[in-house]
Amino acid sequence: MRIDKRKIALIGTGMVGMSYAYALLNQNVCDELVLIDVNKERAIGEAMDLNHGLAFSGSNMKIYAGRYDDCSDADIAVICAGVAQKPGESRLNLLKRNTEVFKSIIDPVTSSGFNGIFLVATNPVDIMTRITCTLSGFNPRRVLGTGTALDTARLRYLLGEYLKVDPRNIHAYVMGEHGDTEFVPWSQAMVATKSITELCEESHGSICAQELEQISEEVRTAAYKIIEAKNATYYGIGMALTRITKAILGNEHSVLTVSAMLRGEYGQSGIFTGVPCIINQNGVQRVLPLSLSEEESEKLEQSCQILKRSYEELEI
Repeated sequence: MRIDKRKIALIGTGMVGMSYAYALLNQNVCDELVLIDVNKERAIGEAMDLNHGLAFSGSNMKIYAGRYDDCSDADIAVICAGVAQKPGESRLNLLKRNTEVFKSIIDPVTSSGFNGIFLVATNPVDIMTRITCTLSGFNPRRVLGTGTALDTARLRYLLGEYLKVDPRNIHAYVMGEHGDTEFVPWSQAMVATKSITELCEESHGSICAQELEQISEEVRTAAYKIIEAKNATYYGIGMALTRITKAILGNEHSVLTVSAMLRGEYGQSGIFTGVPCIINQNGVQRVLPLSLSEEESEKLEQSCQILKRSYEELEI
């Protein structure tokens, strides 16, 4: 008798990958986790460390260091591997080096017979997700990146602090590139079923658009501040990866702002960028278009054009 298992192949055991693995263990998200890294000794050590905590968790996961062949029956291949930007290195050169890394990963993963879903965290995530789709030849709906999922969580946290409302009751999104051209479509932001623009109008100045834009800027620059303070960000993105993974394995049909291919939505085609999507066991079930204002549509257009140019410069 075959018992279906929830299996994840994690490629890249750096701080992001292991923050993700630690969250998976604590939340009992999967049954089997294989760690794959070019540094095999590190993957072995990380697997040992996680296994030694199993007795304290509510999980019964099988955790081990493996090879690309172990991806053959995985439900999700999560890519956290990549090279760091060197001082003075151009963004394009970093992209080219990370493209070479991805070629060395995706070819053996697909050759193993893997037929699941690719989930990408490596930055710049929108372009690396598109590269994954191109190199794998997979249906774009089965290739997604973390996109602006973490940015959206940061936004809801900051809005919750500002409005004194539980962030889980705030429905607001960050869209576009996971980077400098991301933006908040305030026309679509809600507290329960009340729009934030209405709250502004009714608050007699206690809630104002200027302070909302300041929150938007805090969200956009959060990673820079964290990196300045501690050299890297990993807990937040590890939790974001875990949330997306749960939506896939649980067939939740949850709305998350992942990096997905646009195929006519918002007037864009072939671009991977952060947009609200319905996520289920098949990956991106569909992009959920929002009714953006003219100004917001222009911001998304600008973000998509920058992503398009960056990808075309790679000449893949």
